[in-house]
Amino acid sequence: MSDQALDREGAQAPAVAPATAPAAPYTPPPPLTGTALVLGTISLSLATFMNVLDSSIANVSLPAIAGDLGVSPGQGTWVITSFGVANAISVPLTGWLTQRFGAVRLFITSVLLFVLASWLCGFAPSLEALVGFRIFQGLVAGPMIPLSQTLLLSSYPRAKAGTALALWGVTTLVAPVVGPLLGGWITDNVAWPWIFYINIPVGLFAAAITWGIYRHRETPRRKLPIDTIGLALLVTWVGSLQLMLDKGKELDWFSSPTIVVLAVVAVLAFAVFLVWETTDEHPVVDLRLFARRNFAFGALALSVAYGLFFGNVVLMPLWLQQWMGYTATSAGMALAPVGVFAILLSPLVGRKVSVWDPRRMASGAFVVFALVLWMRSQFTTQTDLAHVLVPTFIQGAAMAFFFIPLTTLTLSGIGPERVAAAAGLSNFVRITAGAMGTSISTTLWDDRAALHHAHLTEPLTSGQGVFANTLASLQAAGLSAEQAMAQVNRMIDQQAYTRAADDIFFGSAMLFLALIALIWFTKRPPKLAGAGAAEAGGAH
Repeated sequence: MSDQALDREGAQAPAVAPATAPAAPYTPPPPLTGTALVLGTISLSLATFMNVLDSSIANVSLPAIAGDLGVSPGQGTWVITSFGVANAISVPLTGWLTQRFGAVRLFITSVLLFVLASWLCGFAPSLEALVGFRIFQGLVAGPMIPLSQTLLLSSYPRAKAGTALALWGVTTLVAPVVGPLLGGWITDNVAWPWIFYINIPVGLFAAAITWGIYRHRETPRRKLPIDTIGLALLVTWVGSLQLMLDKGKELDWFSSPTIVVLAVVAVLAFAVFLVWETTDEHPVVDLRLFARRNFAFGALALSVAYGLFFGNVVLMPLWLQQWMGYTATSAGMALAPVGVFAILLSPLVGRKVSVWDPRRMASGAFVVFALVLWMRSQFTTQTDLAHVLVPTFIQGAAMAFFFIPLTTLTLSGIGPERVAAAAGLSNFVRITAGAMGTSISTTLWDDRAALHHAHLTEPLTSGQGVFANTLASLQAAGLSAEQAMAQVNRMIDQQAYTRAADDIFFGSAMLFLALIALIWFTKRPPKLAGAGAAEAGGAH
């Protein structure tokens, strides 16, 4: 949200004012009551749910999408990363767009365009088309989450802001849980395009109800210049970096001129972007916020942790489906319990984050994340569903104590006129880190698997020992020599990819423990009733 939009949320819509005109005084409308409050909360939550759902619903469907479109599962991860990067680019523009068009109009337009993008994704005939439509979907999705938060806050009395954000926060925790489960069931029982088609009725319903309730509660509008050079630089360096990460493994990294060019473009564009944004009068991203200690270390800890978290969220269903024999539905079921503790504990965290020390809460979350990932690093090819579910259940507790305390630390001490800009910037860094985490984890997974495959095959000698006995027994069972060799290679690959996943889980656990140090570079926010909860909403 823009600084002005945050202060004016819920105001009646005046005529569009020129940029030079002083802001007209306004009286915020009273909070909603009764049926309007219930329907408004439902419609805004549904839009948020639909948006967050789309960031995870494709995870378990990647193998099906990749197979149907004739590409590798690694290339299929573009379906996730393209949405994430486009979404990250559009989030910082929310403030300018809100002031120019009004929060309600912008929200409704974003939802309707999101519905259109979902319809196009379902009809995509190729991976290139699907990635293009996912980029479009990510771009229009950017304003939806922060605007749903602003409109929801304007609907409740200020004293109940924590309750509003608890409801909103539970929605964002439920969606990643339902996503893999729903996506898996649809992929197995209907067809993968329907993971996008289901957005159409939900989006149309949310848009219609929101417009009916909020059209008379529009925020003020005024014309403002946009930092076109800063925006171009932002798109250039984020896009180049993501392309480098996605194409690196396929093109053998820096032995490829393409990767070298992308790396140079990303570094140069980022350097110019830093200089430009810190000197421009109307920057598209307010980088001066990083001068604040809490914001700098809080945003860094939140973003790196989210990148680790999301990278592992993508890796788990890929491993379960490709190497453990799980269907999309069973992989979704194996990951769904993460929401149990997350949903149960989230209201408690919302109430206590302004009472307890959020640094201790976030540190505890990181310790639990490290424990969960260490448990997963013990997985073998013989691991059963029960042993997959145990760390998944425990992870839910870490999720509840992860987002809200860290964002409370990040936004603490920032004046009301800058909270929206700070929340937008922290969201931008977090979402970009999540997309990068996906690319890095899948690339490392393949690289480590190749290393383990080589190590496993080194001691095998053709015609001797266990290797010869295994081939002989397979051929005795009716397989040809080529089929027997392929079966043995598949068994070695299963071991190699499982060990590679274990490496990533263990490395992620160590990084989570190291990140605890960053949290303690921040200062504890003052104990103000409701402050922590009110600020915490920007986490999602």
